[in-house]
Amino acid sequence: MKKTGILNAELSHVVASLGHGQMLVIGDAGLPVPPGVPCIDLAVRAGVPSFWDVLDTVLTEMEVERAIVATEASPEVMASFTPRLPTESVSHETLKSLTSDAIAVVRTGETVPYTNVVLVSGVVF
Repeated sequence: MKKTGILNAELSHVVASLGHGQMLVIGDAGLPVPPGVPCIDLAVRAGVPSFWDVLDTVLTEMEVERAIVATEASPEVMASFTPRLPTESVSHETLKSLTSDAIAVVRTGETVPYTNVVLVSGVVF
C-alpha cells in the first residue's frame, strides 16, 4: 500500500502519466465533464473532499507550468489560489471548453461556485 501522497490509484496514475503541456482539471461538484474525457469522481457528499484538499495534494506530486481559473470566481476563491500557484483568468465558458482537451477531470465535493482550475503540466528539469 502506498503510504503518502495521492492514495487514489486512478488519480495517482494520471498525475504520474502527465507529459509537458498536458492538462489536468480539478473541479467543483457541478463542473460538467465533456463526453470522452475521463472523470475521476472523488465526491462523497457536499464539501467532501474539498477542492482545496484535493488541489493541495495534487500539487505535492505535480509540476505545474501554469494554472487557469475562471474570472467569475469570487474574490475569496481567487485569493485562495494566490499562495498556492500563479494563475491566469479566462471566462468560465472558456475554462469549460478547455476541459475537452484535458487528460482527466477530477470531481471534488466542492459546492462553492467557480472553484475550478485547469493545471497545465510542466517539467522538473
